[in-house]
Amino acid sequence: MSLTEINFDGIVGPSHNYAGLSLGNIASASNAGDTSYPRAAALQGLGKMRHNLGLGLTQGFLLPLPRPNGAFLGAIGADGSEDRRLLAAAWSASSMWTANAATVSPAPDTADGRCHLTAANLVTMPHRSQEWPDTVKQLRIAFADAAHFAVHDAVPACFGDEGAANHMRMGSAHGAPGIEIFVYGKSGGPFPARQHEQASRAVARLHGLDPARTLFVEQNPEAIAAGAFHNDVVAVANERVLFTHEQAFADPESTYAAIRAALPEAEIVVVPADAVSLADAIKSYLFNAQLLTLPSGEQGLVIPLEAWEHPRVRAWLDTMLASNGPIRRVLPVDVRQSMANGGGPACLRLRVVADPATVDPRFLLDEAKIARIEAVVAAHWPEAIRPDQLGDPALADQVIAARCALLAAVDLSELA
Repeated sequence: MSLTEINFDGIVGPSHNYAGLSLGNIASASNAGDTSYPRAAALQGLGKMRHNLGLGLTQGFLLPLPRPNGAFLGAIGADGSEDRRLLAAAWSASSMWTANAATVSPAPDTADGRCHLTAANLVTMPHRSQEWPDTVKQLRIAFADAAHFAVHDAVPACFGDEGAANHMRMGSAHGAPGIEIFVYGKSGGPFPARQHEQASRAVARLHGLDPARTLFVEQNPEAIAAGAFHNDVVAVANERVLFTHEQAFADPESTYAAIRAALPEAEIVVVPADAVSLADAIKSYLFNAQLLTLPSGEQGLVIPLEAWEHPRVRAWLDTMLASNGPIRRVLPVDVRQSMANGGGPACLRLRVVADPATVDPRFLLDEAKIARIEAVVAAHWPEAIRPDQLGDPALADQVIAARCALLAAVDLSELA
């Protein structure tokens, strides 16, 4: 079996809007009430997928969840008198950020030699907490081969779990046994710490991970308070490389020492706060990047244009590239519509190390399938949505019809 890293990007759903529902997400709050552009957002996301496919990487996708979510509205007894934020929650397209779909442990790390996926419960935010049952349904189709995959329901909702956005894996190669790093929060000033330590420990147990190769690390409360609502806003790892802000972890030196003890070949690239402040890192989403192993063996960093265009971040990146360090290429992409709602390139993808032959091929991309999806988006996705349009019956019909057209185009109508 040939294991490789597959990035499953979320297709931006037709109800993409800026309702500002995510407490602690500065970009989401800053753009609340603005007009969104779902068609442009979905095409930007597909453009990133095409970009990565063009690099020679294996690329998959996950589909938008059913929206507006009538079951959620029924469960809260919605009758039009409820808070508009609850209505907006039922319309949220936040499942596009598949880094929050699940936590993934590849087969080389697990006791039974299968790749394990545990859906995230996302309990701290109403608009996200409703996602996991539909996410599990989709994951159980994409990864239905029980000889190679185990898909778990979310951990109990009393323990907040945000999925892969607070989880990193390092190792000598994707297909070799690795170390898994779970990052949890305790406090974040005015903002909630979304990842509970016990949720992380539960996922590790469910996946059958070796305790000697599993680390539990506290996120820096200052980072949470500054707007790093997930660890992937301040740190990202790939194979032997950790790329991190100096202020990402509560005890950075102990964290680095534990990583090096478990993985002696680890290379840790630390961006100092005096070069790129926490505020700069969060505004630019420098670390919410895809750190990838390219077919050449080099490591490349797929960053949002906002990071490339930020003068202090760009200066640091130029210095890094000139230093002959482990990250050899920086690859900017345009995902501005996602960025405006608080999600960069890393948020948009779920990393799964597996043999592509064991995955349902309907979830894997090639140029022809991207073109087919783009045609559906161009024909059916709303061009623009104002937050005050949420709840409009005609818009709801358009959103539902658009998703159904996409399901038909990729032969996954069983998810309707």
